[in-house]
Amino acid sequence: MPSFPRLSTGLEQGRPHSRLRLLGLLAVVVLTVLLPLAGASAGPVGDTAAEDSLNSGERSAGNAGSTSATDEVDDKPGAGTSDPAAASASDTAGKARRSHERAPGTSLLAGLGVATKARCGPELASPDGIEAQTCVLTQGRDTWARTFYRNATGGPLSSVLTLMAPGNHTVQMHCAVGAQDEPGTCDTPRERTSGEASDYSAVAEFAGAGDAGPLLLRSGSNAPTPA
Repeated sequence: MPSFPRLSTGLEQGRPHSRLRLLGLLAVVVLTVLLPLAGASAGPVGDTAAEDSLNSGERSAGNAGSTSATDEVDDKPGAGTSDPAAASASDTAGKARRSHERAPGTSLLAGLGVATKARCGPELASPDGIEAQTCVLTQGRDTWARTFYRNATGGPLSSVLTLMAPGNHTVQMHCAVGAQDEPGTCDTPRERTSGEASDYSAVAEFAGAGDAGPLLLRSGSNAPTPA
């Protein structure tokens, strides 16, 4: 009996390859369809995140700008007090505290410039409440007298400051002393230094107001002189 070639075997062997190619094509088609959909779906999420980040940055910048403006306003003179009357009352109270809170031993000379040489007597105080310290000051070629005082007597006073120079030369200055319990000064006019500055001396006398006011305190640049 003659033998015939078996065609079915070739067909059966070709079917697996056809199936693989078909599956491959289907996979490509599926990926081609799904990738654009996935990109379209992911796009808005990224845009929303970027927009949220931008809005957050704008809000932060806005808050920072607002804080800076507030600080600038607070730094301006008077910005901390809206009521002028309250500010005036506060300033008055502050001055009163500074007037009465001077530490014991603190000199009335505080604040004298470093370029000025001073020869001063001791700081004196009378039982009536007048404090004074008198000095001879020299700056460059000029010399003059100054008395530092604080009047706590409760009433106005008069004072006479005298600068005594070599050769019996004297310079006098009359000063009115107010009733405020605040530090004050009285100066003679400056004049060109004659000889040595150590040859100068000064004395200040404080008396009650009026021509016949009693002498309350005498303060000298060298040594205290009893009244």
